[in-house]
This record gives sequence, structure tokens and C-alpha cells, in this order.
Amino acid sequence: MRILVPGATGSVGQQVVEQALERGHEVVAVSRNPKTLTIENPALTKVSANILNAPDVAPLLEGVDAVISTVGTGSSKSPTTLYSAGTKNLLEAMRVHGVSRLVVISSEVAEHWAHQGALKLWIALPLLQKFLGATYDDMRRMDIVLWESDCQWTAIRAPRIRTVEGKGRYRLSSERPLKRGWFITATDMATALIDIAECDDLDRRHAYIAN
Repeated sequence: MRILVPGATGSVGQQVVEQALERGHEVVAVSRNPKTLTIENPALTKVSANILNAPDVAPLLEGVDAVISTVGTGSSKSPTTLYSAGTKNLLEAMRVHGVSRLVVISSEVAEHWAHQGALKLWIALPLLQKFLGATYDDMRRMDIVLWESDCQWTAIRAPRIRTVEGKGRYRLSSERPLKRGWFITATDMATALIDIAECDDLDRRHAYIAN
């Protein structure tokens, strides 16, 4: 496959690029500053672009088979439209070029909390919403953008993503939050994103992940 990876210089994005190349895929790595991506490979194309700028996005989708979006705002508390508007621009460009497969990163906090355990329900998730609520609000807007599209999307409700050595395994559920699902390593998150992009059993669904 030829995979477009917006957010390619982030902790998860770099892992997606590296692992996708190892699996034999072609990769188009997209970032506002792709020079910081030190990976070199004949099957890798590095592109400077901002997905919030629709004219930047449209040419990127030519010849692409799937999109794995790893964009993120980090710990910024500022209001953002990166997830909602950025994803909308990707979806429009995908429609033009006939690309149907999209995998994005969301968060457990952006989901309704009805099935969460007591500790997350009463402490962890409310605190995250309080301090980083602008990010999660935009992820909720992204959900609407996804549902309104005709795309074969999958959105991953991730817990805390840690930049530590990968475990070499992950747990995934499309039904409910995972017990003791406190974190996922960036490496294992990337593995899951590629696994999901390669198959079609989670089309138009959210899924929970954890180590």
C-alpha cells in the first residue's frame, strides 16, 4: 500500500513511518517540518504541508491507498481545530482521489464515560477534560466529521501514549474501554494503526486500545 501519514514527525507518527516501511509499504510522510524526520528509505517521500490548509492537502492523496493520521497538539491547552478541520480536509481530498481508508487517533476522554471504571470515571478523565478540554472538544467535533463522511474510517480511543520501549503487543476492543487500560506505548500504538489500516473489520467504528 501507499500510506499517507500526517503528523509523521510526532512520537507515534515516526513509528508508523518506520514500521510501515519495514512491512514493505510506500509512505508519504507529512509534517510542517519534515526535515526533523531522520528516516531515509527509497519508499519514503517527505512532504512539508499543513493539513489545516486545504490546498496543501489535495495533491497529497494522489496514488494513496490509505491514510493514517497521527496529528496531535501535545499538551497544549489552546483551542484547536486540528482534529476536526484537518480531518475534514483530508476526507475531502480523499473523496476527490477515491481513497476510502482512514485511521485516526482520538482519546478515551472524547468518548462518553458510561462504561469506564470508577477511578477513571471520577478522577482521571474529569481531570484531563479540565486541563486539556480544548483538545478533547475538537476530537468530539472530529467524530461528527467522520460520521458525516462516506469514508471507511476507524478512530482509536487511546489512553495515555508513552514514549517508552514497546511491549510488542496490544489489546483492542470495539465494544468498551479495556480493564486496566491506562496507557499504550507509541511503538505499540503505531503497530495497531498499521494493522487496522491493512484490514477492513473496523470500518466506521471506534475502538479502545491499551497495553
